[in-house]
Amino acid sequence: MGLSYPLFLVNFKSYRGTAGEDALPFLETIERVSRETGTRFAVAPQLPDLRWLADRTDLPLVAQTALPRERAGMGDVSLESVADAGVAGAFLSHPERTVGLEALRPAIDRCRELDLESIVWVPDRETARAALALEPDCLLFERPADIASTEGMVRTDPERIERFVETVLAADSGTGKRPHVFVGGGVRTGEDVARVFACGVDATGAASAAVEADDRETWLRAVADAVPGSLE
Repeated sequence: MGLSYPLFLVNFKSYRGTAGEDALPFLETIERVSRETGTRFAVAPQLPDLRWLADRTDLPLVAQTALPRERAGMGDVSLESVADAGVAGAFLSHPERTVGLEALRPAIDRCRELDLESIVWVPDRETARAALALEPDCLLFERPADIASTEGMVRTDPERIERFVETVLAADSGTGKRPHVFVGGGVRTGEDVARVFACGVDATGAASAAVEADDRETWLRAVADAVPGSLE
């Protein structure tokens, strides 16, 4: 299944008003804006809602977390279960849920077997170089301090994003198999979205800015104007 790029992901996390029946109107708004603007959006709902929302939308859904069944314990969510629910991908690590690189290897391999997009968080270029050997589908470059902030890298240090993209591109070596680059943290406006894509990334997204917008549809349309490309 996987994901198509360029992409903007709306992450519901655990925000009030994004769970159960409350999630559907927001999802429908995102889907309508995607359809009317030709912009690729994806959504990361709260985990209990994955299956029933997947039955009600054509938007790709992403699991906020998951791990291989053989490593899952009580309260964990398995990659197998989210794949069966119909999602397109899964965050295997995140600034709010860190996982060592070696522990990620079997998860990335299992995602490949299940046709799930594997998204792996890295905090810097050094970690990215190590993660590239695991061949994830997507690298999430995000500073923990930028989450829900108004001073993300896209505003304070866009050159750092450009250097990160250059590092990933350099690892390609002409094979065309390099992972996609997703930059998050502190993306709050359409202008931020335009700036981050101008740095050469493949995807970006937001959680608090999207959920807390006074007019979510207006906010989404501003984002759509800034995402390059269109649906095929």
